[in-house]
Amino acid sequence: MELNDFVAQWTEDPAQVKDVFVELKALLETMDDTQIQFNARPGITYSMRGMKASETKRPLFVMVDVIDDDPSDRWLSVCFYGDLITDPEELGDIVPGGLLGEDGHCFDVEEPEIKDYVIARVKEARASLG
Repeated sequence: MELNDFVAQWTEDPAQVKDVFVELKALLETMDDTQIQFNARPGITYSMRGMKASETKRPLFVMVDVIDDDPSDRWLSVCFYGDLITDPEELGDIVPGGLLGEDGHCFDVEEPEIKDYVIARVKEARASLG
């Protein structure tokens, strides 16, 4: 499944997080030297990954997972490597080994109010890679 097909087919959204996902997708599409990878695992997650194209050591700077254990009530888990971002309001959780085997810093988006905070973290993570 392609990313745009997934977005088009996502119709139930009681938590109103689809718009956050779409805005994060649009942000990644506007960032220089950035590629998006999409991995669909229906019933588990739909994962959108922001990658710095010219980075070879550790190109991933954000992973946005749509948690699909209940397709009628999805939510987002937005994760970063712990050393790429700050969390001044302490809204995220440290996940040891939780991001491709490295320590991650994840934010659960279960309502749209956290959107601007998460967007700021995406920009911070991308800037950290230069």
